[in-house]
Amino acid sequence: MSSPEEAPVAPAAEGELPPEWEADEERMAFLFSAFKQSREVNATEWDSKMLFWSELVLKWGRRRGGVRTCLRELQQAFERRGSVPLGLGTVLRELLRRGKLQRESDFMTSVDSSWISWGVGVFILKPLKWTLSSVLGDSKVPEEEEILIYVELLQEKAEEVYHLYQNSTLSSHPVVGLSELRSLCTSICSDERTFCLVLLQLQKEKRVTVLEQNGNKIMKFARGLHTKVSPVNDVDIGVYQLMQSEQLLSQKVESLAQEAERCKEEARSACRAGKKQLALRSLKSKRRTERRIAELHSKLDVVQGILDRIYASQTDQMVFNAYQAGVGALKLSMKDVTVEKAENLVDQIQELCDTQDEVAQTLAGVGINGLVSEADAEELEKELDTLLLDSSKDLLDLPSVPQKPLFPTSVVLPSISDAELEAELEKLTHSVGGLALKTDSKASEPKGALELHL
Repeated sequence: MSSPEEAPVAPAAEGELPPEWEADEERMAFLFSAFKQSREVNATEWDSKMLFWSELVLKWGRRRGGVRTCLRELQQAFERRGSVPLGLGTVLRELLRRGKLQRESDFMTSVDSSWISWGVGVFILKPLKWTLSSVLGDSKVPEEEEILIYVELLQEKAEEVYHLYQNSTLSSHPVVGLSELRSLCTSICSDERTFCLVLLQLQKEKRVTVLEQNGNKIMKFARGLHTKVSPVNDVDIGVYQLMQSEQLLSQKVESLAQEAERCKEEARSACRAGKKQLALRSLKSKRRTERRIAELHSKLDVVQGILDRIYASQTDQMVFNAYQAGVGALKLSMKDVTVEKAENLVDQIQELCDTQDEVAQTLAGVGINGLVSEADAEELEKELDTLLLDSSKDLLDLPSVPQKPLFPTSVVLPSISDAELEAELEKLTHSVGGLALKTDSKASEPKGALELHL
């Protein structure tokens, strides 16, 4: 990411803006207006505007993937129809107060001074003129140009760089050159300044330390995820020098191998042209180059052997430390434990086990036989046999199940002619007088007669 002051920033894309950006003119007019002098005038409106711009500023920074910004850059990014948000300065000051943003000058002065000294060459550039003036106490930097850091984004990038290094082949060495580490982190830190800020964050977290040796910066990482880095010592410097020697010898061997191949081709060409003496001189040069390659290979093997021994000794030291810690833990856990105490404990355990077995056997014997006497048990058995016998007799005395239905499933009424019905009605009419003289208790009999006639 280029410095915010170097070039104008293109406005935010449509997908980076909220829906009301184009759809609600009244809402946007309110959001683009300046904040009131005091929040107490209208706390609801003040908080609504602050929430909108705070979230938008943080989301925009995360989408871009950079760790730095400034007021002027944000004004350019959120320009709308020729207008810029008038309250962005208030928003940035609030984010600074919350710790979401941090001034880059404050961040640098919060890191160890030795890092500032080696980083000065990187940070004092034209876009960074304010950095030196801030360190020297000159605060005449325009607010629009003051560089701010996204605190969470910087911490996340530092974490990514740390894990990238731990999972790379560079982590096999106790130290690494700054240039090698920069090449490794290109995908995470797109520019030199972001890379330096990330390293400063790692140093602030005590996971990286740095030392300048013969003009080269040596980086040393903490070996574990939850450990702090140890200072660069003489062994680290020696290992780094051996690593540099190994790299130089490898490059020299490769160069000589190319030269030997070139001499071989010259000899072949001279033979085709019939220039025997020239071919012999080329072959002699090839032989000398091959002998030089063999000598360098021998030295390279020695250097690599020393490095292997150093790495092995570090591993052995780690194993030794692990054993030592294990012995200490074992001693602590076995404190106040003696053979006599152990034997006494085993005897107590055996006694308790025997008692538990006796209790279990006693509980297992308590049942019907344990609650009643033997004579009572015999009487209960006889009574049970009698009940079973009576139940069998009752089953034998039961009537057999009829095979035919007890009631007809349907009744078929005989057909009656109209003449018969009229005659029956005539009889009922003549009998009305007699029925009226009878008591109410017998009033149902004519009805039964009627039903029978039917």
